[in-house]
Amino acid sequence: MIVDVDVEEQGTGSFTFGASYGLDAGVAVMASFSERNFLGRGQFIKLEFTGGVDDRNYAFSFAEPRVLGRDLRLGVDMFYRETTWQDNLFDSVQGKAELNAAFPLSELGRFGAQVGIEGTEMDYYRTDTNGDGEITPADDATVVGGVLDAEIARGRQIGGYAGLNYSFSTARNGLDNPWNFYGEFAGKVGGLGADSQFIKGTALMRVSTTVLNEIQLSATLEGGAIHTVNGAGTRITDRFMMAPDKLLGFAGAGIGPRDLASPQEEALGGNFFGSARLETRFPIGLPEEYGITGGAFVHAGSVWGLDAPGAVDDDLRLRASAGAALYWETPIGPVKFSYAVPFKSEAYDKERRWG
Repeated sequence: MIVDVDVEEQGTGSFTFGASYGLDAGVAVMASFSERNFLGRGQFIKLEFTGGVDDRNYAFSFAEPRVLGRDLRLGVDMFYRETTWQDNLFDSVQGKAELNAAFPLSELGRFGAQVGIEGTEMDYYRTDTNGDGEITPADDATVVGGVLDAEIARGRQIGGYAGLNYSFSTARNGLDNPWNFYGEFAGKVGGLGADSQFIKGTALMRVSTTVLNEIQLSATLEGGAIHTVNGAGTRITDRFMMAPDKLLGFAGAGIGPRDLASPQEEALGGNFFGSARLETRFPIGLPEEYGITGGAFVHAGSVWGLDAPGAVDDDLRLRASAGAALYWETPIGPVKFSYAVPFKSEAYDKERRWG
């Protein structure tokens, strides 16, 4: 018997180019190249650039997914980021080089470890006031409040760090579970060799299910904390800012401690944050091939705590919102429209109802 077998090679590399628009970030573009079988050895490599109105990000990743034939992933990650914060408030440059490893602890759990070095430099946002075509310290700078002024004065900070993380997901067993649980926990010791050392931790827990075969329900709890061991305290680039998707109805950096005595009334972030989200997604009577479904949500959360608040109110103050959403699965990717109404907020918060 003679058996003819046709073997068709599958592509392992990809090039991606795209654009996006966000109410906070504006227009952004992204380009990336990735290869899952680098030099035919099964290694992973990725180069990525993202850039928008206020930021530019460059990233490189390389990984060996199966070291010595085992389910052990070793990798190298590097990134460089330039950011202009909060409507031309100040500029920052951040960079990182990291070695990491990840492996399963069980069928559903995975453990990771990281060690690396990172650096951050903050500077005043300046405009070309003398018209010479260059931005120099002689040009006028945005006037900021006392808290941020002291943090910018600390200049460039470079330090080592080490971290651990663990994730758990019932979806990893490949079964059709009536309930799915996901958890992610991370801890980090950083600032080693810089003027301030810190311990930082984050946690996320989510439970989801489907009822009546088509209504999706989910509940998410998320939080984080950073504590300085010694030195000059945290800076805004270390602290937590509430992302708009974690608390719909508010702009990015729209809640938390805010320096109301500053001309810019800048958001300062906080050493602590917490978020609770209840969400549902359901059909709205349109044909399934349209890929359009509806949703509703209730979000609550807060950002609070500063090492040197001065006259800034950094107490825990709860915010909450509720609203509706429309989801559209398009050929180029998912699109979400939302409208949220904050029903618990502070007078100085920055609201953003459409998302």
